[in-house]
Amino acid sequence: MKSFTAILASAAIGLTLLSGAACAQTSAADKYPDHPIKLVVGYTPGGGNDVAARLLAKELASILHGNIVVENRPGAGTNIGAAFVARSAPDGYTLSLSSTALAVNKTLYKKLDYDAVKDFDPVAIFAEAPNLLLINPKLPVKSVSEFIAYAKKHPGKLNFSSAGSGSTQHLSGELFKKLTGIEATHVPYKGSAPALTAVISGEADFSFINIPSSKQLIESGQIRALAITAAKRFPAVPNIPTMAEQGVKGMEVGTWYSIVAPAGTPQPIIEKLNKAINKAMEEPELKQRFVDLGMAPMAESPAFFKKYLAEEIERWRTIVEESHASVD
Repeated sequence: MKSFTAILASAAIGLTLLSGAACAQTSAADKYPDHPIKLVVGYTPGGGNDVAARLLAKELASILHGNIVVENRPGAGTNIGAAFVARSAPDGYTLSLSSTALAVNKTLYKKLDYDAVKDFDPVAIFAEAPNLLLINPKLPVKSVSEFIAYAKKHPGKLNFSSAGSGSTQHLSGELFKKLTGIEATHVPYKGSAPALTAVISGEADFSFINIPSSKQLIESGQIRALAITAAKRFPAVPNIPTMAEQGVKGMEVGTWYSIVAPAGTPQPIIEKLNKAINKAMEEPELKQRFVDLGMAPMAESPAFFKKYLAEEIERWRTIVEESHASVD
């Protein structure tokens, strides 16, 4: 049996080691970043996620006095980019621009090369963007109620486009069908741009796509917006009523934008990044840029984002299971 003195000595050594590790982490955070940070985006250039990443990266680099390189690694519904970041060194130099897909894919895919909860440390959620119900302007309807009535008069004849099977656009469409009782066929495309083009051309009758991707098309009259899937009207499109205003409850869906790091990233670096991201999103010029694009800026803690992600995983799990959506 160890003597009391030996036990005290062991405890002192343990505390010294812990203190040393904490000091080392703090020192690393003080020097961070001392070389370029890679921000991985699991989408092709030009979409809402890519735009959000590049806007944030520019301001964040200025605040951190470093260099941030945005790297697009699209494919498999963002899973290629997510898996790459999950396997990267947990040192704060490889980050992921993650969106709602991080929560959706946990249920949508039966097999993943990463775990959305275990393999990432939440850093910050910095913006969100609801979807819009968009229709071909040649359809003889001007409101959601008229559209539902039209769809019910033509059962099985309408189709809706999305950025791909399992995307938030796809699941928004499935949820809309469930809530309203209409029939419509899902037609997946490779991205929001071709999905929008399909609605404009009449190849698809409607779609649920976010404001950044569609705002200019709405303003030019190439596409008609009937409703927004937010709890209240949005500053970027104040004249577009919510789904709830038009009698469809439970359609508050869209995309959120966040930063995650590989699990095990030192907490002082997580905190430093979070503070820098929140500061960036409070900069008036950047904040207004996000608002103009149709995104609502956010500034929250890693703890808030961790809880939010867990809630989103469960919410989308229900939607995926009830819609029987699958990509496997």
